[in-house]
Amino acid sequence: MKNKLSELTDEEIIKVFQDTNSLEAFEILVKRYKDPLMNFVYRFVGSRDVSTDIVQDTMIKFYLNKDSYKSFAKFSTWIYTIAGNLAKNELKRRKRRKIYSIHPDDEDRVIQIEDKSFIGPDRAADSGIKSEIIQKALLRVKEVYREVVILRDIDGFSYEEIADITGLSIGTVKSRINRGRAHLQKLLKNIYKE
Repeated sequence: MKNKLSELTDEEIIKVFQDTNSLEAFEILVKRYKDPLMNFVYRFVGSRDVSTDIVQDTMIKFYLNKDSYKSFAKFSTWIYTIAGNLAKNELKRRKRRKIYSIHPDDEDRVIQIEDKSFIGPDRAADSGIKSEIIQKALLRVKEVYREVVILRDIDGFSYEEIADITGLSIGTVKSRINRGRAHLQKLLKNIYKE
């Protein structure tokens, strides 16, 4: 059954999970979304450990609330909405705690992106430095702009999907993406000068 299930769309698989409580259906959707959600949440909150916890919480909420998914929405929109809300809650908690914090989380961590093509050591070092700079700049973009920029430019969602995920109008989504991109470009203006 697993082979046959894996050929179905996300929406078909969630329907099977809702109707039969199939653990295989749940596992297929977790496998499909774990890494993309991890990337989205990490870019949003900037901590691998916290991102792992949020993605796990997202999957638990998905499992426990599977019947709240309605077939008129894309599954990806629904699960990204859950992850986005959990990430926003984490950022709110951090803001309340930040007053008492002596050092920020993961200050010295560098994002590592797997690249299957060969890159020489000098280019690899340069790429790692640029990735770190981009991530730090992204974390300096206001949360309301950061979320939509990540969803659009990194995760590739359409304006309509982002509007569904965030609960914003398409006009507001476009405006926030433009503002977020402009701020990010200002922060990164020197990174790609050759």
